[in-house]
Amino acid sequence: MTGRSPRLSRLRRAVPEGRAGRPVEARGGKPRRRGTQPKVVALGGGMGLSASLAALRRITGDLTAVVTVADDGGSSGRLRDELGVLPPGDLRKALAALCGDDEWGQTWSRVIQHRFQSKGDLHEHAVGNLLIVALWEQLGDHVQALDLVGRLLGAHGRVLPMSAVPLELQALVRGHDPERPEDVDTVRGQATVALTPGEVQSVHLVPNDPPAVPEAVEAVLDADWVVLGPGSWFSSVIPHLLVPDLLDALVQTKARRVLSLNLAPQPGETEGFSPQRHLEVLGRHAPKLALDVVLADEAAVPDRDSLTDAAKGFGAAVELAPVARPDGSPRHDPELLAAAYDRIFRMHGRIGPWR
Repeated sequence: MTGRSPRLSRLRRAVPEGRAGRPVEARGGKPRRRGTQPKVVALGGGMGLSASLAALRRITGDLTAVVTVADDGGSSGRLRDELGVLPPGDLRKALAALCGDDEWGQTWSRVIQHRFQSKGDLHEHAVGNLLIVALWEQLGDHVQALDLVGRLLGAHGRVLPMSAVPLELQALVRGHDPERPEDVDTVRGQATVALTPGEVQSVHLVPNDPPAVPEAVEAVLDADWVVLGPGSWFSSVIPHLLVPDLLDALVQTKARRVLSLNLAPQPGETEGFSPQRHLEVLGRHAPKLALDVVLADEAAVPDRDSLTDAAKGFGAAVELAPVARPDGSPRHDPELLAAAYDRIFRMHGRIGPWR
């Protein structure tokens, strides 16, 4: 594809002056130095994105998270229903993952993740959710408010919503009703899709042509590396490919793209999926998307040849590395994942003194 779409050009012009690509400020207002590290954009949501961010902040100071906004469960769902706001939960988790390892960062990480326990309306609300929503109401600007929270936390990166409107995730699921195993039903809501019985065939968003946040598009177009995944495949990873302007940016960016696979299938939405099956469904939702690298834990890939063949369909090489926690749990180890990303960036990226 040559040139950029008119919609992307308009989105670039929509980014307020001084906001696009500005340095993230550490506590005290001092901007981090740029130009010697890769610009990295990570897309996803939930714990998968948090794992990626916790790793990436160890190897670059130029990091932007683009976060899904379709959550409709828990504290986020209640705030969304009551106030009509974007669900803040995944944004909060991303900010917590970007907090530093010093006392300030870890204290604020615990504070914004803290959930009230009571018999009243505050029960299970997260402090960070309330803080983010309060700033949205005060400032009337999603991006400005999230930047302000990031400065308060001393976050090692920037957090952006993928869209400025709350979205509903819908899935076509075969066998959702066990009494009708061959029938396909529509399942509505991210929280429901994530745990649905049956086999998810495809997902879509409502509205089906949501506007992308201009700063998110700008970040993808200006990145050196874009990281997609890990995370809930249908409810956190693929939704980014369903926002037209964001998908256009992912297709047209000159950045290199790495797909980080999960350590195990997720009960419900990807139960029984092989690593290569994850790639197949990704390709069905975004057939024009090319990849450069597919990262997987070597212990989670029983059939390396099949994964290699699936990756070739995207133009990608497969990199196998130990990235799981040593305790055997299906969770990424931040240090091991950071080492894997760092090696990929150096082996497959542009030559330069990034650190």
